Amino acid sequence: MEDLQIIKLFFDRSEEALMQVQSKYGAYCMSIADNVLSDRQDAQECLNDCLMRAWGTIPPQRPSNLKAYLGKIIRNLALDRLERRSAEKRGGGEVPAVLDELSEVVSGGTQPDQALIDKELTGAINEFLGQLDPVKRKVFVRRYWYMDSAADIAKMYGLNHASVRTMLARLRKELAEHLKKEGLDI
Repeated sequence: MEDLQIIKLFFDRSEEALMQVQSKYGAYCMSIADNVLSDRQDAQECLNDCLMRAWGTIPPQRPSNLKAYLGKIIRNLALDRLERRSAEKRGGGEVPAVLDELSEVVSGGTQPDQALIDKELTGAINEFLGQLDPVKRKVFVRRYWYMDSAADIAKMYGLNHASVRTMLARLRKELAEHLKKEGLDI
């Protein structure tokens, strides 16, 4: 079923929308949650929460890209669950490594005007990604959005594991320089 038809089902308040989302995007959402949490049961609970969040937000939202909309919801739910879990015990898949890598570039400051800084930061990162060649952009997004391991990324794109790690280190350095140039020396 096409995404527009699924969104119409949401607007019609038909529970068929949830079944269609589960069928079409369930595996995609599970892979995101599982990469973050490294726990199949927690990932399944996040998927259920994602479906309920979509049910509660569509309408009034009318996502132009349903897959990306669901991906963002599931990723945020999984990160929230990981944060709660990490309060008790540190660990969980690739997330600590990813966050450590990115902390070299972006600190999580708590300035009062953090929302404005976050918006500027998002724009600057999107601009940075737009300037990368497609392979580098995909590698960066797979690592820092989907939180795939460097080994998995290497397999996906037929690259050497060491090359991926080197590419990611260089991309972080380039991102830091780009952010500094944009006045976001965070």
